[in-house]
Amino acid sequence: MSRYSRSPLDFSGLRTVLLAERGGKVKAGDFAAPYRAGSGIAGWLNSLPHILAGDSFRAVVGSLAGARERGRAILWGLGGHVVKCGLAPVLIDLMRRGYATAFALNGAAAIHDFEIALAGHTSEDVEAVLPDGRFGAAEETGREMNRAIAQGDAAGVGIGEALGQWLDGAETRAGQESLLLQAWRHRTPVTVHVALGTDTPHTHPAADPAAIGSASHRDFRLFAACVTELNEGGVYLNVGSAVLLPEVFLKAVSAVRNLGHPLAGFTTANFDFLQHYRPRVNVVERPHAGPQGRQPGGHGYAITGHHELMIPLLAAALIESDR
Repeated sequence: MSRYSRSPLDFSGLRTVLLAERGGKVKAGDFAAPYRAGSGIAGWLNSLPHILAGDSFRAVVGSLAGARERGRAILWGLGGHVVKCGLAPVLIDLMRRGYATAFALNGAAAIHDFEIALAGHTSEDVEAVLPDGRFGAAEETGREMNRAIAQGDAAGVGIGEALGQWLDGAETRAGQESLLLQAWRHRTPVTVHVALGTDTPHTHPAADPAAIGSASHRDFRLFAACVTELNEGGVYLNVGSAVLLPEVFLKAVSAVRNLGHPLAGFTTANFDFLQHYRPRVNVVERPHAGPQGRQPGGHGYAITGHHELMIPLLAAALIESDR
């Protein structure tokens, strides 16, 4: 006998509904198919369930293929981890195939790519060198990046173009794996967006904050020009930047619309191993919201997974779609 004053709720009068009447959002016909040996990436893509991320991944592949076919912009926003994962060769190949019309990098991505080109390695052991202040003190990185940026700003170009041009005239150990260099040679715009104090070259004695700020702002305006080409069929992918590039993208979207450029009917996607707040709202959701809740068209997708797995899979799916 319970000592509680309240008795359990009596469910005997609860109304039920037939399964046929209720229906369901998940249907057996949408399930995954077992992978067939030898069917390749195309077979793997077709085997995915038509549920949640399976359809989202297909939609991103389809949007990218459609953007290239219609000559619309395909913009990649890249965080530093994407370059550290060794994905520059994959992105360079996609660029040459027409699946990238411009790249936007945060400062970390530019640093890692620059060091790869120059030395063939990057990414120091922070815990080992932070105690004695050697973190971020690489001489060649700070000296040459700052020199290139200052020279580029004086010539009226942004950070991305300045770094690519400098690397083109330098002796490099792994220039073929450098996105900055190969994009510059391909005449594909690269913009670099920095916040002063966030990147290691900013502490180098050669740092010219006026040149860094001026050149990065020039890159922001160049990026905004690229964003105008997303209208009706373009694609923007944010890969591995949790704060800076989602903010840059949203401000560019607003500035473009403020200046009277039409910007609707495009696709956005956030690829990351965690779905953070700002990429979700600034990349996936807000750019597609219209006044009073009306949608201007287009769609945003969130794809969760490790860059070193998801970006090569995306690239393979795109390459297979060309066959």
